[in-house]
Amino acid sequence: MARTYSDYVLQPLPDELEILRSTLYHLSEGVVVADAGGRFMICNEAARRVLGRAGQENTSCDWSKIRGYYRPDGVTPYLREELPDARALAGETVAETEIFIRNEHCPSGIWLSVQASPLRGEGGEIRGSVVVFHDMTEKKEGSIQIQILQNAVEQTADSIIITDRSGIIEYINPAFEHTTGYTREEVRGITPRIINSGVHDSAFYENLWATILSGNVFRATMANRRKNGEIFYAEQTITPMWGPTGVITHFVTVIKDVTEQRKLQEQQFQMSLARAVQQQYYEIPPPSIEGYDFAAAAFPADAIGGDYFDFIPLKNGALGIVMGDVSGHGIGSALLMAELRAFLRAFAPGSRDVAEIMSLTNDALANHLRQDHYATLIFCRLDPRSRTLVYASAGHTPGFIFNAAGQVKQSLDSIDIPLGLMPGHVFGSSDAIQLEPGDILTLLTDGITDAERPDQSYFGVERALDFIRAYRRESAKDMVNGLYSAVREFSDGLPQVDDITTAICKVLNPRDQAPKGEPAGGGAKGGGTHE
Repeated sequence: MARTYSDYVLQPLPDELEILRSTLYHLSEGVVVADAGGRFMICNEAARRVLGRAGQENTSCDWSKIRGYYRPDGVTPYLREELPDARALAGETVAETEIFIRNEHCPSGIWLSVQASPLRGEGGEIRGSVVVFHDMTEKKEGSIQIQILQNAVEQTADSIIITDRSGIIEYINPAFEHTTGYTREEVRGITPRIINSGVHDSAFYENLWATILSGNVFRATMANRRKNGEIFYAEQTITPMWGPTGVITHFVTVIKDVTEQRKLQEQQFQMSLARAVQQQYYEIPPPSIEGYDFAAAAFPADAIGGDYFDFIPLKNGALGIVMGDVSGHGIGSALLMAELRAFLRAFAPGSRDVAEIMSLTNDALANHLRQDHYATLIFCRLDPRSRTLVYASAGHTPGFIFNAAGQVKQSLDSIDIPLGLMPGHVFGSSDAIQLEPGDILTLLTDGITDAERPDQSYFGVERALDFIRAYRRESAKDMVNGLYSAVREFSDGLPQVDDITTAICKVLNPRDQAPKGEPAGGGAKGGGTHE
């Protein structure tokens, strides 16, 4: 008569079944045989290591008492009836299923691959279940690590190329597609020569291949070409990958696009160069003329400025006192300011007529400027011997002449359009203005009058006039520096948004001591605007 399940479990086992049972206990896979109530009847050594005390002999336990079963996401618990053993007891043969177990027996958690089937009696009735599982924690964690690395490579901002030993592309990440414009389909099976720019010579690439084939990492900043033909610069690293036999099998190239950084560095270099050139303009001491005290300074809002002041020697001992404001910011404004200075210094010494000087300068600038660029300028011609002043103003902020009592004797208003807007325009000039001892000529840029404070009020012209009036007995240099300090104090912590530039000429009383050779002040270091 054929033996039933109960014969194996309840009756003494013959030798061959002892051998079979011993083999079962020493399998590398965990095996648990449970009765219809889920109580363990056989639990081999591999299963005990996983289940802990629940799998020990003489312990009354079943699957329902083992806690901490989670789905493959590692966080969602299984319901009791969804577990493989319960499904087997319900008559289902359960294919390989992934289960994560974390409890007091497995605090760090383990991953199991589980199969289960019902154990039936002679009549087909379900007498129990057989559950077979193996620990796949190492494989699962390795798979997770691979997934993490794959996600990192796919999501990194740097372009990555993987080629075989001969340089044939096997993989590129999305960043490569974004940077170069080539898709995976377009580059797979060809070499990275598709992005060669032609900038590097053959010796460069010979050195590259010699380096990586010898097992060393190659690093360089390279010029590459996008699909649209545009050149881009990249910090490039090519690393050999070694196979299990110690032979190089692949190369990994990491390309970091540094085109924008190079542009920024170039701009910073140009800015530094422009600043150095511009500084030279304002390090020249103001003129030293008996009976007069001169000072000027430009306090920039940026690294380089568009504000301009100058003292230009003219015919017959006269002096040109100049203040300008170039539209825009940055290098373009600084270059325009340098052009303006060069034209004025070229034209001014050959003419006594300030209107002619302005007309010549306007025509020269108009031929060099973009349509949206211009400059405002006030040019004063001072005759120190006769104490007379004639000026021309091309759209510039008004200047002022104060008398010894601090009253505004003359406003030097704009009488013409800015420079560079209309070639061929004929500029005009004022009548001669007689200066007296104690008079103060003050020229400003709108960085003073337009300075704002947090309540959105402006420094304005009246505050500037009040300052000059109150400090008219100070030296020209102290007045220039003091007016800047007053403007910044008024702004109450708001950042300076425009250059602040002042020039002062004091006509001294005979009893006054005229300072000789005072420095011209801070100089223009930023980017002035006049819009």
